[in-house]
Amino acid sequence: MGKREIVVLMGTCGKSAGADRVYDKFTSVLKAKSITGVELKQSGCAGLCYSEVNVKTWRDGKEYIYAQITDDDVENFIDSEIIENKAYSKKILFEAAIGDDAALFPKQKRIVLRNCGKITPTSIDDYISKDGYKAITRVLKMPQELVVQEIKDSGLRGRGGAGFPTGLKWELTRKNPAPEGRYFICNADEGDPGAFMDRSVLEGDPHSVIEGMLIGAYAIGANKGYIYVRAEYPLAVKHCLKAIEDAKARGFLGKNIMDSDFSFDLKTKEGAGAFVCGEETALIASIEGKRGMPSLRPPYPAEKGVFGKSTVINNVETLANIPWIILNGGSKYSETGYEKSRGTKVFALAGKIKKGGLVEVPMGTTLREVIYDIGGGMAVPEYKFKAVQLGGPSGGCIPEKLLDLPVDYESLVKTGAIMGSGGMVIMDERSCMVDLARYFLNFTQNESCGKCTFCRLGTKRMLEILERICNGLGTMEELDLLQEIAKKCSTSSLCALGGSAPNPVLTTLKYFYDEYVEHIVNKKCPAKYCKKLLTYTISDKCVGCTACARKCPVKAISGEKKGRHIIDQQKCIKCGVCVATCKFDAIDTE
Repeated sequence: MGKREIVVLMGTCGKSAGADRVYDKFTSVLKAKSITGVELKQSGCAGLCYSEVNVKTWRDGKEYIYAQITDDDVENFIDSEIIENKAYSKKILFEAAIGDDAALFPKQKRIVLRNCGKITPTSIDDYISKDGYKAITRVLKMPQELVVQEIKDSGLRGRGGAGFPTGLKWELTRKNPAPEGRYFICNADEGDPGAFMDRSVLEGDPHSVIEGMLIGAYAIGANKGYIYVRAEYPLAVKHCLKAIEDAKARGFLGKNIMDSDFSFDLKTKEGAGAFVCGEETALIASIEGKRGMPSLRPPYPAEKGVFGKSTVINNVETLANIPWIILNGGSKYSETGYEKSRGTKVFALAGKIKKGGLVEVPMGTTLREVIYDIGGGMAVPEYKFKAVQLGGPSGGCIPEKLLDLPVDYESLVKTGAIMGSGGMVIMDERSCMVDLARYFLNFTQNESCGKCTFCRLGTKRMLEILERICNGLGTMEELDLLQEIAKKCSTSSLCALGGSAPNPVLTTLKYFYDEYVEHIVNKKCPAKYCKKLLTYTISDKCVGCTACARKCPVKAISGEKKGRHIIDQQKCIKCGVCVATCKFDAIDTE
């Protein structure tokens, strides 16, 4: 029997689902059965988070991805795959010819995620086997301006949210006088609820980000850099540190890289989790050891950045594109995409969707294709799609009537949403849009650094209004006030946190205004989510088991055993314990 591989995908999502136990079980069973010629490997997340734990094998010219493998499956898996040389049919998720990503990931084009789930992220040799560090080898023989031009030709725009042309940012920085040197920064401060793109790339393919930084640093003439990564991403931090160590040992980092005149020193900086530090100037302050607060621009980082030196800041996804562009050409990259948005975009699908995880699609793919064709539609089919929150707390809610919208920077801005870093939170008809706006306002209000009056106080006042509406205490006059504050906050804040914080409010008011009116005028929550607006009654399905009465914390339920019970509405605190307790679906909610 030839050498075989079993790969357990062990990103954070896989580990949460039990990948460590599965890997250990594979180790012990292979040893117990005295099986040789099998290499057990680890890899990062392939984006199939809904089906973890995933295991991959290759046999007879085909690649197999297995889903929901538990430690109880391992022995039968080995008997089938290794001993009997046939697929473990019970848990097959995908089967395709080796290297046929189009079959494994229909409607996707994987550039950023090209190595995730395919290589061992802590092995520099694995990365090199996938043409790793070949791009920097080529770049070191090119003039700086030609490297910049290649990126400009690609049409790559920053994937952190703003969408500023990457090549133009590099060009402006390179042309800016910098007698004291320059810095190149990777922004991995991914803080959007529901977003995990950057984390998965750093966990699964850290060398691609480092190589992207090397290329960028060479192009602008930078000799020092930082990967600014959230401390809440321990696995990403661990893999980054290992990758930096290995790259230094192989001569890809440090002085006179690959016997050239180019030197680049790279370190990691762990952020404490402040959402505002995703903004460039706040991130710079944090790296310098100061409180993470935005500063007025200009001067821009290209002029005055880290420690006062000229600086470029690109996010993880942007940088992971760079080696591919250099190896395949900027014009080749620009063939994919839509209008002014070229290339691909990685999205994190979360919420009420069947196949949550990571997807990478060409720019211009419609929201409907992403949510239904790739994401599988609603997690609970009997509940209809209602909206998608795109762009995190800074984004907006897009309704069903706009699902055929192409995903690109300009189209999304027209709706009131933004691309953001790529988080997509899917909601069905059980989601209350007023409460959703309240949730995101609560997040941004807590994360405000407090420097700007309209961000510090405006988000607080908006949050108070939304809380009153959710509790049935709002007035129609407050809707006008809500919009007034939102618009002033968006135009009067120093950074994008305050400027975009009103987006969830403004888009829900724009597309779901009737839901606000229902909360205010009729004191009803159409989604039956806001507890203060609910009324619980017991129907004739009640069998008198007394379970709800026994569980009610305020003794608001009474009735004889085996007889229909009633709820005292004066005592009821609308906690929902009775609904959770009843096994006979006898509690009606209005």
